Amino acid sequence: MPRAVFDSSEYDRRIARTKERMREEGLDAVFVSDPANMNYLTGYDGWSFYVHQGVVVTQDRDEPVWVGRDMDANGCRATTTLSEESIRPYSDDHVQSPYDLHPMDFVATVLDDLGVSDGRIGLEMDAYYFTAKSYTRLQKNLPEAEFEDTTLLVNWLRIKKSDAEIEYMREAARISENAMQAGLDAIEEGVPEYEAAEAIYSALIDGTDDYGGDYPSIVPLMPSGDHTGTPHLTWTDEEFRNGDPVIIELSGCRHRYHSPLARTTYVGEPPQEMQERAEIVVEGINAALDAVEPGVTAESVEKAWRDTIAKYDLEKEDRIGYSMGLGYPPDWGEHTASLRPGDETVLEENMTFHTIPGLWFDDFGVELSETFVVTSDGAEPLADFPRRLFTA
Repeated sequence: MPRAVFDSSEYDRRIARTKERMREEGLDAVFVSDPANMNYLTGYDGWSFYVHQGVVVTQDRDEPVWVGRDMDANGCRATTTLSEESIRPYSDDHVQSPYDLHPMDFVATVLDDLGVSDGRIGLEMDAYYFTAKSYTRLQKNLPEAEFEDTTLLVNWLRIKKSDAEIEYMREAARISENAMQAGLDAIEEGVPEYEAAEAIYSALIDGTDDYGGDYPSIVPLMPSGDHTGTPHLTWTDEEFRNGDPVIIELSGCRHRYHSPLARTTYVGEPPQEMQERAEIVVEGINAALDAVEPGVTAESVEKAWRDTIAKYDLEKEDRIGYSMGLGYPPDWGEHTASLRPGDETVLEENMTFHTIPGLWFDDFGVELSETFVVTSDGAEPLADFPRRLFTA
């Protein structure tokens, strides 16, 4: 029996909403290759996205159809309730094939069998695991089909979460709290960076007393020293030194749902300038969170942050947050709404965002983040962790 992550009614609702969007776009079928979207529509969960796979949704079929490697078909049976007729594996000679075979050749036969080979078919053109060759092979095999770019069709459906999804994100937040504390406790002068990373990873998998953790979509990010001005670095063999600022960005994960959290610490006594910058970041994120409520736009939340730091003659060009939740490597973001100027997405209840304002300079950076859900009362941060500059 498959793992019961959600009730079947949850998937039925998701499929119905997908088909509604397809009708609005005049689509006969969509081929979904983003592993997060595959999971969203079927529950499929496995580390198989390094080979070509996908889910086909058509207008006249109740169930989606999973297409993947033959050895992963049992994984589909283990994690979904799809019928045997809806599990379509391709043979292993299609994988990195020297025989001029490609998985999209098989996908084309599935689309033909489903009666849409001459229809309008949506493809996730900009999904991480959908390649240029995938597109050209589908074009070659289905010359009468009309292909449309539907990269974000399912992503926009994911932006509003069900109560069950939000509960998994709350559970992920408990894991994030434990992992952040483990990382902060491990960092001190003379300790190699990888030992702090080890402590974080252990906590991410240990989870809580009531449940364990899953692997997150992004590894713990942990730039230190002069490199804290560069937010997306990981750990090294170097030892932490007195005078090093250290940024930790991580996320607990529960049934593929995330709740990212970032904090900054300092090895030793932080200089006055860094302390002041940290206080500005805290003031700014508090202002952004206070601006959240149903009916406001994403850009208005960012403006609250921008207006706050402008009082100190500071500015930040990058976005300060994005919609997120369900995810697979390399990202937990949904690639839809962003908290930045020009994004007029109207916030609604049960949307979830990771707001991660930071200030980066040539020699140091300060970063602090919260994952929040939009409620009728405003922003509800999912983690309960002090907002301040820490010291090691």
